[in-house]
Amino acid sequence: MKQIPNLFTLLNLVFGCLAIVFILQNGEQIVLLGSDGATNVNLPEKMTWASFCIFAAAAIDFLDGFVARLFKVSSEMGKQLDSLADVVSFGVAPGMILYQLLRIGFAQQVDGLDISIAWLLPAFLIPVAGAWRLARFNIDTEQSYSFKGLPIPSAGLFIAALPLVIWFPATLIDIHTYLINTWVLYAIIVVLSWLMVSTLPLMSMKFKDYSVGNNLSKYILVIMAIVAFVILKWLAIPVIIILYIVLSLVFKNKVA
Repeated sequence: MKQIPNLFTLLNLVFGCLAIVFILQNGEQIVLLGSDGATNVNLPEKMTWASFCIFAAAAIDFLDGFVARLFKVSSEMGKQLDSLADVVSFGVAPGMILYQLLRIGFAQQVDGLDISIAWLLPAFLIPVAGAWRLARFNIDTEQSYSFKGLPIPSAGLFIAALPLVIWFPATLIDIHTYLINTWVLYAIIVVLSWLMVSTLPLMSMKFKDYSVGNNLSKYILVIMAIVAFVILKWLAIPVIIILYIVLSLVFKNKVA
């Protein structure tokens, strides 16, 4: 019975590995219709499956903690195993997505196929920063109802949403073509990596109680998330994560 949560954690790891396999598959050419006309992009269709695998890993990552509390079998081994799985599912796999998106972005440029691999290596700042974040979390006993820095699953989900925003663009906001711009991708890498290694006080979605006064920022986030999904489709995921950071900083006196 005590190993059931660890089985969930290992399933999280399996989905992370599957995501990497899908990222490495060959793709098909699609046409992105932007405000400046049509752009041909060789976006691997199976990369969207990688995104779904990362989302599945996130759901299982939530469930393993729930199951551990349900059976009251949490352990130090489970905590370490969870971090090891998270490095793959929300660090390495999203880093590979950014690596591929950078390749696609450079391929749109003149002589872009001949670029040095050095231009693609910044993508691996994501798993590096994520590993640092997890190691610090594991030795910090003060992050039960708040976080110091952006949790690696949030960063991973932000990145996992990008192929879906490109493949299934929202009709109201023309942003998908910018997500294959190399400078935009570099900015995403730098900002997410910095947020993970920072000590910014960010709220946890755990509830000590359900009073509005103590959880106003969480209730606002939930309402805004529902509205965002209705209007923005997959773009809602990075928008929600940005709102999560903003609300945490606005209500930082309540983050505890």
